[in-house]
Amino acid sequence: MKKWYAIYSNILHLHFSEGFLNLPESAKAAVSPTSPVKRLLKMAGYTLVRLIGNLFKQVEQPEKLQGKVWLYVVSQNNYDSLYFLREGLPNAVFVAGQSKEIGKYNQTVARISLRRKIIYYYKFLPLCFAFLKYKNRSTKRLTDILFDAVGFYEVYLDKLQKYKPTVIVFANDHNADARAMLLAAKASGVKTAYIQHASISPIFPPLEYDLNLLEGQDALEKYKQCGAITGSVELIGMPKADAFVKYRNHSQSIKFIGIGCNLMDATEEITALASQLAGDFPEITVIVRPHPRDSRNFERLLHSYPNLKLSNSRQVPTFDFLKELDVLLSGNSGIHLEAALLNIWSIYFNMNRSEELHDYYGFISKGLVNEATSYPKLHDMLLQHLHDKPEVYKRAQYFNATVGTPYDGRSSELALQHLKEFILK
Repeated sequence: MKKWYAIYSNILHLHFSEGFLNLPESAKAAVSPTSPVKRLLKMAGYTLVRLIGNLFKQVEQPEKLQGKVWLYVVSQNNYDSLYFLREGLPNAVFVAGQSKEIGKYNQTVARISLRRKIIYYYKFLPLCFAFLKYKNRSTKRLTDILFDAVGFYEVYLDKLQKYKPTVIVFANDHNADARAMLLAAKASGVKTAYIQHASISPIFPPLEYDLNLLEGQDALEKYKQCGAITGSVELIGMPKADAFVKYRNHSQSIKFIGIGCNLMDATEEITALASQLAGDFPEITVIVRPHPRDSRNFERLLHSYPNLKLSNSRQVPTFDFLKELDVLLSGNSGIHLEAALLNIWSIYFNMNRSEELHDYYGFISKGLVNEATSYPKLHDMLLQHLHDKPEVYKRAQYFNATVGTPYDGRSSELALQHLKEFILK
C-alpha cells in the first residue's frame, strides 16, 4: 500500500497539494465540479464512457509506436507546442491516451490503448483510504481526480515495455496521465525530456526529467521553489512563438483589443467588460476569446455592439488571435506572456472580483504587464495611450531567454539542438 500511495501521490502532486486546495473555488472547479453530486456523476460517466467504452475499441497501431520518439500530448495546446519537432526529429510521432481530447488534432495522433485500465480499479478504495489518511481535505474535494488517475501508471508501464520508445518528450508536467507516463518511463529506463509549454507557478511538481528545456529565468526560479531539479536544464525561449516574432506589433494606435478569459473568470464580469469597452470605444474592435475548454455561450454579445467579435479558441491558435491585436486584457493567464512577445500591450484585469487570486504568475511584480484595478482606471489608461501605445516586448526577457538575443525567434533551433544531442547520448 505504501508503494501505491507513493506512486499516486507523485502522479497527483499538483491537484492534491495544499497550494491547489487553497486556490479559489473557481480554479478547482475547472478540473473538478464543486457539487458532490456532479462529481459522482462525472465518475459514473467516466466509468461508462471511458473505462467500459474503451473495452470495445481497438485503437493502437503498433507500427506507429515501436521504437519511436514519442511526443506525448494531453491537449491541443501541447500539440501546438511540440509541432516543430515533427520535422526536426523524423522518427518522432505524436502520442496520446485512447480517448484523450486533442481538439482538431484528434485524428492525427497515435493512440495508446487503455482497455486494460479498468482491471486496476481494485486499487481505488485502498488508495482512497490512504489519501483520506494523509490528504483528507484534498481527497474529499477531489475524489473524482483520484478516480480518473487510477490505472494510467500500470497500463503505461506495460506499453513502454512493449513498444520501447527511444525518448519521450513531454509538454505537460502536472496532469495525472502525463505524470503517470513520466513515472512509468523512469521505471522502464526510457529517457525523458520536457519542453515547457505554458507559464508555471511554485505549486507545480518538481522537475524530474532527464532534459528540461525551459523558457527563461522565471520558470527556472519557480521550479527551484517546487523542489530539487533532476536532469539538465537549458533555457531556450518559446519555440511555438518563433513563427510569429515577425508579426510583432509596432503600431502606436489602439484599434483592436482582445479579452483573453478562462474558466476562473465570471460570466457576468466578462460580459460587462466587453460591453463597456465596445460602448465606450466604438471605433475599436473588441474580440472576446474564451478558453478552449469553456463551454459558456457568449454569442449574445455579438448582438449588442457591431464592434464586438468572438475568437474560436478551438479553431484559431493563440498566436493567430494575438497577431490581430494592439492590446490584450486578461486575468491570471499565461496569454499575457505570449502577447508581450508580440509587442502587444498586455493589461492585467481581474474578471472575478468575488475570488481574488492576484498576480498568480508574477507578471505584475516582474513588470511584464500593467494592471488596471477597476474599469474607470482601465478606461483612463486606454484613453491616455490611444495613439501612444508602449513598446513592451523587451519586458519579456526575464520570462523568455532569447528575447533581444541572436536567437530571438529561433528557439526551435535551440530546442532541436539540445534534443538531438540528448537523443544521441
